Amino acid sequence: MVSVAENSWAPILMLMASNVFMTFAWYGHLRFKEQPLVVVILASWGIALFEYCLAVPANRLGSSVYSVAQLKTIQEVITLTCSPLSPFSC
Repeated sequence: MVSVAENSWAPILMLMASNVFMTFAWYGHLRFKEQPLVVVILASWGIALFEYCLAVPANRLGSSVYSVAQLKTIQEVITLTCSPLSPFSC
């Protein structure tokens, strides 16, 4: 049986991982300016699929421990903390 303490960290870690995928989906295409737009759109959607495969279960699991407002706040804090650390911010 999984304890509440373990349940409270799993959504946060999954949201952190999903943020990494979303950052690549949003900004990764900027390194491939020679590629046609349709190619980078499809690649970004493919990357975003992995983000959703982490974010949706993270929110589902997290809803048993956190409120919706808390989950949204956690996601925003992760985004604001991780974005400046992204290799695309340089």
